[in-house]
Amino acid sequence: MDSKEASATQPQAAAVASASGGRTGEVSRMPRRQVLAAGAMSAVGLVALAGCGGGGKADKRSADKASPSAQESASASGSAATGMSLVKLADVPVGSAVSAKGADGRPLIVARPSAGQLVAFSAICTHQGCTVAPAGKQLQCPCHGSVYDAATGKNVSGPAPRPLSPVPVHVTGGEVVQGT
Repeated sequence: MDSKEASATQPQAAAVASASGGRTGEVSRMPRRQVLAAGAMSAVGLVALAGCGGGGKADKRSADKASPSAQESASASGSAATGMSLVKLADVPVGSAVSAKGADGRPLIVARPSAGQLVAFSAICTHQGCTVAPAGKQLQCPCHGSVYDAATGKNVSGPAPRPLSPVPVHVTGGEVVQGT
């Protein structure tokens, strides 16, 4: 080591020694590349976590924060409580749909594509779990713009990756009842 290098490293050694309580020689220095790589990975992690958030608009999610897949599977399988009236058949106009609460309290959509046909779906959007709302022959998600066909539950447009989960229903005494 020449005299220039020695004089350049002495201030660094003094700073390291004071930061380590006066002990020199015990501090291992992390190479600059490792420090930069660790910082970059931290930034990538933060960006990834931010991407999991709700988005810029105010979320209009249902109060129940259970995962959409758990909600869909419980509603779709009919394993939730059944036999409870969801809505009066007369309150579901032909060619339209209405919102309802399932026997387990979860939001549902009951649609009547034709006079002789009645269908129901989970009202939980398959994109990020917001509650969809009837809009004529379509169902619309207020959070990110997904649109579903009210007669089939199929996703028509928007970011939703899958159709809405079907829920078995039947009519008893003029009432739409969940279950088979």
